[in-house]
Amino acid sequence: MKQSGKRDSWGSRLGIIMAVAGSAIGLGNFLRFPAKAASNGGGAFMIPYFVALLLLGIPLMWIEWTLGRYGGGFEHGTAPGIFHSVWQKNRFIKYFGVIGIFGPLVIFTYYTFIESWTIAYSFFALTGKYANIGNQVDMQSFLQGFQGVVRNQHFNGINTAYFFSC
Repeated sequence: MKQSGKRDSWGSRLGIIMAVAGSAIGLGNFLRFPAKAASNGGGAFMIPYFVALLLLGIPLMWIEWTLGRYGGGFEHGTAPGIFHSVWQKNRFIKYFGVIGIFGPLVIFTYYTFIESWTIAYSFFALTGKYANIGNQVDMQSFLQGFQGVVRNQHFNGINTAYFFSC
């Protein structure tokens, strides 16, 4: 980002496109897409995926981008300020824009949780904790123990999961 006056701005259109694409694709697609595609018929899963992308994903991205550009023209950089600019006759609409602040906070918390699992599973792989796990039932028991769902020979509670989330 380049510094222009008081506010930051993007250095290129490619940077904006890559940031929006990265946000839209998200960690959920990266983690869940292969499993969902395999369990639901492979290529057949792509049909509703692309329909949703064309009918919902792209139009909503354009709406969000347009709202941001419009609100930015009034020097607003947050969702409450942008909503207040767009719907000036309704003085309570800016409070609805708080969702635009708490939504990313919830997503950030979720990503941090998933990343802590990834770090823990990598640690377990490097230290050989998976060495005696030979089938799916043993792996499910291992994961349930790590998540604190059950106490088993691998884990005595959820403290290990808490350690990796810090």
